[in-house]
Formats: sequence, structure tokens, C-alpha cells
Amino acid sequence: MKKILLLIAFVSTGLLLMATEIKSPNGELVLNVMVKEGVPVYWLTYKNKPVIKESRLGLQLKNDQSLMEGFVISNSFITSFDEKWQPVWGEVKSIRNNYNELAVTITQTATQRSIIVRCRLFNDGLGFRYEFPLQEKLNYFIIKEEKTQFALAGDLKAFWLPGDFDTEEYSTVTSKLSEVRGKMKAAVTPNSSQTTFSETGLQTPLMLKSDDGLYINIHEAALLNYSALSLNMDDKNFILESFLTPDAIGDKGYLQTPCQSPWRTIVVSDKATDILE
Repeated sequence: MKKILLLIAFVSTGLLLMATEIKSPNGELVLNVMVKEGVPVYWLTYKNKPVIKESRLGLQLKNDQSLMEGFVISNSFITSFDEKWQPVWGEVKSIRNNYNELAVTITQTATQRSIIVRCRLFNDGLGFRYEFPLQEKLNYFIIKEEKTQFALAGDLKAFWLPGDFDTEEYSTVTSKLSEVRGKMKAAVTPNSSQTTFSETGLQTPLMLKSDDGLYINIHEAALLNYSALSLNMDDKNFILESFLTPDAIGDKGYLQTPCQSPWRTIVVSDKATDILE
């Protein structure tokens, strides 16, 4: 495994910015991560087509403690990984695990709290998560809300279920994202628990299709000791934002460093069958 230290800094209007970029092993997916005016953001393209436009990263902690702004990039590393492993059971004899990884450490200047945003870019998509190292300024904390965004490149066709904390026993609705609000009431059928959280709330996995035939699937992986992911949509700007399942008093996670979030996954292809595979 080869490690490359990549630190890019430049001064613009008096602000120090650091940006990092990686490509998938086949070069078709390109990921950028940046701290822009103190706010961590990312964007993703596939074959030069926008998959996720510039989107915010971060979390809101209980008692109005923000992990969303005032950050600088304090370190970043790019690594590559390639292996084949044999499943005990399955349709194929061996599975290739091949990705390029970008680990960006961001530090909040005022609090000296640090987060590692770890991104793994495969030929078929992106996985990224928040990692909270053991540190003096951040030990035990409660998540009020995760603020990860997925800014889409337009009014995509969606294959969706209403965002509900208790059930997936709904029929899939196929519509444009702009039509979700108008179709939500009919989509919430009376034989389900009906604990929907928003007129534009959606469950994961969420399958999307662009007008030019690009398929995008947003989901999560390695959900352990963390609240499950749903999505709340700004249907004017077509921005999806993470919405975590709360407990009985509204808290959305009790964590102690060192710890990490589940992976947020974005699978991308110009063939629907690739998403299934």
C-alpha cells in the first residue's frame, strides 16, 4: 500500500483554503473535498457529469454545539487498496475490493476539536464517514442532528418510500423529486405505523435517475451504535440532508471517542443493472 501526502494550500481574499481530490481506480469518478470559508464540503462527478454538487458536511451536537463551521484542514492522506477475497457463499467465486482512499483531518479552530472525513472511492461509487479520534476537547457527546448534504443536479426521477422511523411497509412511488410533497399523503397508507417526519422525508436506500440516464443510489453501510439514516429534502433546490432516527427524547446518538459514523454510500452507474450487482 502506497501512501501519498497531499497538502494543497492557497490564499484567496485573505482566507487559507485546502483542497483535496481523488479519482476512482478507473478514473471515471472524481471526488473533491474542501474547507470553504470554514465549512467542510464535497462534490462528486462521474464521467464529467455531476452526481453530487457542492454539499455541506458536519454535525450539530446537543446544547447548541456545532461541528459545522470554523474548520481548517490540518492533514490529508491519499492511499490505494486492492485485494481479492473469497466469500463463503454467493454467486461469484471471488470479490475484488479496490478503492482509492482520502482521509482528511479537519480541525475546528475555536474548540480544537478534530474530525477525520474518510472517503473511499470505488469504480462503482463512494463511501464516506466521520471518524472522531480520541482527543481532549471531544470525549462524550450527544448528536442532535447530522447535517450531511447530498445536493443533486436537478429534478431527478426518484423511486421512493415515505420517511418513516418504524416501517418500510409502503409501496414504492415513482415520481420526480418535485412531486414528492404532493404525493406524500397518498403514499402513507393506513395499514402502516405512519410515523413520517416530513412532507419531503424519504427512506434509504433511495434510487434516483437523471434525465441523461445516470443512476444514483444513496444509502448507508456498517450501521453500528448509531441512528439509522433517512433523508429530508429541500424540494426547491433538490438538496437531500441526513435525518437520523431519534430516541424517545429526541436525541440521535450517544457517542464516546474514539468512534465513527456509518458509511454514507453513493453508488453510481449509467446502467441500472450495475446498481443491483
